[in-house]
Amino acid sequence: MNSQSLILQLISVSLLLSVPLVSPALLPAPGCPTKCGNVDVPFPFGTRPDCSLDDSFHVICNTSFNPPILYDRDAPEEALEILEISLDGQMKVGSLMAYGCFDKKWLPMDYQLYAPKFVISATRNKFVAVGCDTYAFIEGSEEKNYFTGCTAMCDKIDRVENGTCSGIGCCQMSFPKGVKGFRLSVHTYGNHTLVKDFNNCGYAFVIEQGSYHFSSSDLMGLRKRINDYFPVGLDWSVGNLTCEEAQKNDSSAYACRAINSECYDPSNGIGYNCKCLPGFQGNPYLVNGCRDINECDTNPCTDICTNLAGNYSCSCPKGFEGDGRKQGTGCRRKRQAIRRTLIYVSLGIISGIFVLLGISFWLYLVFRKRKLSKLREKFFQQNGGLLLQQKLSKNSTSEREIIFTEAALKKATDNYDQKRIIGHGGFGTVYKGILPDGKIVAIKKSKVGDQTQIEQFINEVIVLSQINHRNVVKLLGCCLETQVPLLVYEFIPNGTLFQHIHNKQLSSDLTWHIRLKIAAETAEAISYLHSATSVPIVHRDIKAANILLDNNYNAKVSDFGASRFIPIDQDQVTTLVQGTLGYLDPEYLHSSQLTTKSDVYSFGVVLAELITGENALSFTRRETEMNLAIYFVSLVEENKLFPMVGDQLVMDGNDQELKEVAKLAKRCLSVKSEERPTMKEVSAELQALRLMYNNSGVVNISNSWKTACDQSPETSLSFSSNNYSLSSSELESSHLIKLN
Repeated sequence: MNSQSLILQLISVSLLLSVPLVSPALLPAPGCPTKCGNVDVPFPFGTRPDCSLDDSFHVICNTSFNPPILYDRDAPEEALEILEISLDGQMKVGSLMAYGCFDKKWLPMDYQLYAPKFVISATRNKFVAVGCDTYAFIEGSEEKNYFTGCTAMCDKIDRVENGTCSGIGCCQMSFPKGVKGFRLSVHTYGNHTLVKDFNNCGYAFVIEQGSYHFSSSDLMGLRKRINDYFPVGLDWSVGNLTCEEAQKNDSSAYACRAINSECYDPSNGIGYNCKCLPGFQGNPYLVNGCRDINECDTNPCTDICTNLAGNYSCSCPKGFEGDGRKQGTGCRRKRQAIRRTLIYVSLGIISGIFVLLGISFWLYLVFRKRKLSKLREKFFQQNGGLLLQQKLSKNSTSEREIIFTEAALKKATDNYDQKRIIGHGGFGTVYKGILPDGKIVAIKKSKVGDQTQIEQFINEVIVLSQINHRNVVKLLGCCLETQVPLLVYEFIPNGTLFQHIHNKQLSSDLTWHIRLKIAAETAEAISYLHSATSVPIVHRDIKAANILLDNNYNAKVSDFGASRFIPIDQDQVTTLVQGTLGYLDPEYLHSSQLTTKSDVYSFGVVLAELITGENALSFTRRETEMNLAIYFVSLVEENKLFPMVGDQLVMDGNDQELKEVAKLAKRCLSVKSEERPTMKEVSAELQALRLMYNNSGVVNISNSWKTACDQSPETSLSFSSNNYSLSSSELESSHLIKLN
């Protein structure tokens, strides 16, 4: 026999011999009923006086019902129906509800429950009130006085949330300890007058937790349950002594008489309760009530399981070692020393291989990092990094302010995640980036680079980074550690002018005065580039898609990828034609002679888009060779512009102002560059137009003229239609290309 098993059996025998003799009066008589209808009646409870521990556990089985019903006492009007008895010191009884209904008058019905032998569970029950014009009280005076209430209100059925009992249609409260009874009453604030269509009664009841789930249908449906029993949890215990007092004062009356049982004090009420020791189950109030549990039935061992009194033992077969437990080391076969040696050698070889692989991988990472570092250094020099550093030192500009590392921009864009793309252009892709200091930027990743133009590129970076105009997207810096340099700009959050014009939902917000404001600010920015920078800059790609808007619809000219500098001592330069078809200056397109007037033409197309609004794209979808510029000019000349003006602008009712801007756009779109105004003149005229009209739309030429001239004294303003002649043959031969 296992030594552990023998010791446990000896302990059990000694415990049996040490248990005092039990008084016969404390034992159930032979043949006591253990069931009443569907309810089990375990000792210490009994349906006869000789079957219960004492009078407090004597219950009544009423056999006049089918099936029989178990009550807590022999008093029909006060007795509680017992629904369940548990040996863990708990039972369930049935309880009715209190209610009040308003049909022709308020009819309240209170309810009272009293359990003289037991206490109401403080942890298992809830006091619940249901209604939309209801407040309910619960009070008690037996053993412990208490009085509290709960209010349930609602004004509309659709505001009641199913499954929630927090005051809207339903409220609930907890119980105090040591309570033997309660009285429920229901009241109303306004006789349910405002809610009678979906709730004309108020209800209050006590119920065991988990037995009731509130639903909006209960506001009417609970009326059908006013005679139904709700389960209420009670706590029971033996006598009025603690465990220590019961064992010390009268051991013969001690109720925990099972050999393998123990006593514990309840958390609610007085007295004590009994329970079987771990590893045993049954009725601890009977001498042989606690029976050993066969733990081996649950299969806790990997191989051999031996059941013991209150415990179990696991063991391994011969030739195996371990504790044999599934939750332990289990059983493993014993190995000879030579086999262990082979295993250790094998493990050493495998470990050595892994170490070599680890070292090799580390060396690969080191060499790869060094190679990438050299490659970044090569690109930095190749892209003019040294030249940029020299020029920055001369300009007293810090490298940290303008030169970004590749690692910093990768981190800022989540390694150029597709979700960070905010735009595509002819020269590359633009990503949204977030710098370590939280600043949001736009990072332009170009498609190709021109190594022959490195010095020109560096000069452009330095000049553009020094441009500080409110209507020009500021160049914050660049990264030269990649094959093609990256440019970092300030981030403008509200999209492009093109998106706002050609999106019906967005264009509805672009009133005429906002459009005029955008046009004036754009013209001012281009004029600044042409005449206020140290070297005149021709943008070469002025279009609606390159004009960004912030949240206040302030215009920001962007995308200088096609920009060129024009030496101060020259009026034009010869260069490869670049730009967007439909916006390109016809003269520049045919001669490759780039001047500041090339931007004027492109700006004229933008003005045409601002005026025609959502109808602009429809011009290019006609079966004709004319693009937007030519078609717009013909509409102005033929005085047919207004039928094609955007709906929003027609509603704004700025006819005269529209005509003046249309004339200005027509001048900008002149085929010959010498017939076009300068951007300074365009800017001055647009600023004057903004100031010319008061809120009533009345022309105030004198003040506006003076203001515009004060701003630009060199500008000669004219609001009459300039001479513009373009014959049909010229239209056909101009070879202007449709907008894409």
